[in-house]
Amino acid sequence: MAGIKEIRTKIKSVQNTRKITKAMEMVAASKMRKAQERMRAGRPYATKVRDIAANLMQAHPDYSHPYMEERNVRAVGMVVISTDKGLCGGLNTNIMRLVLARLKEFEKQGIKVQATALGNKGAGVLTRIGANLVSQEVHLGDMPNLARLIGAIKVQIDDFVNGKIDAIYMATNRFVNTMKQDPSFIRLLPLPSGLEDPFQSEAYDVQNDEGVVKATYGWDYIYEPDSKSVIDDLLMRYVEGLVYQAVAENMASEQSARMVAMKSASDNAKKVIGELELVYNKTRQAAITKEISEIVGGAAAV
Repeated sequence: MAGIKEIRTKIKSVQNTRKITKAMEMVAASKMRKAQERMRAGRPYATKVRDIAANLMQAHPDYSHPYMEERNVRAVGMVVISTDKGLCGGLNTNIMRLVLARLKEFEKQGIKVQATALGNKGAGVLTRIGANLVSQEVHLGDMPNLARLIGAIKVQIDDFVNGKIDAIYMATNRFVNTMKQDPSFIRLLPLPSGLEDPFQSEAYDVQNDEGVVKATYGWDYIYEPDSKSVIDDLLMRYVEGLVYQAVAENMASEQSARMVAMKSASDNAKKVIGELELVYNKTRQAAITKEISEIVGGAAAV
């Protein structure tokens, strides 16, 4: 009977675990829809800023903004975007594996790296491996806050403008769909000449007869106060938009991955409960059969 009691206790424990994972799955599904809406809501703004900035840069080829300056790379900054919480499958594992691979590549090339962490998981890994962590922002919540993000990123941007580093890269999870999130390593600065979208570049380019992909713009603007001031401010807003969009993509990926992981955990718990109930019934049946045999044997002996 002790075996039956242990199995019954284990079944109850797995059932309680399944209730928790099922609740977390439903919460993640609700947050996922909101995160995807925020992610998609930010795309039109980023698209329009990119179109205007690209056209202004073409209209003023003589003016070279510091954000567009290509340099001989001796030191780089790396912005690692991760989640604050776990239980989201291999999302953080995949992005940190990519980050560690890039760190090894930079080390082999003799390039110094300074890091910024957005998210608790990334900050923990970078601290454990002894990376040069110059800034961090954790406990981001479920909605990206641009003021908090720029506060952490500004350290890297100022170092780039002052010449301390020669490029800035972002490591984030790009949202593809509910079942797929791609770990991506994106160059934030210097900006590419055509200001291609790192998340959806194919949507803003056209392909000519020779198969060459080129960005096309055909606008003119009246500047106030002057074109240089407008370009400077616009490129700053564009960089901020890229950072915001990267965090929004990662948050949408987090909730999608957590929903899938919790659904898998709930399904596995259901399977374990079924197996334990089968063992419980067999054990209980064997115990009853044994008791009946003992009663019949006793009666026969009398």
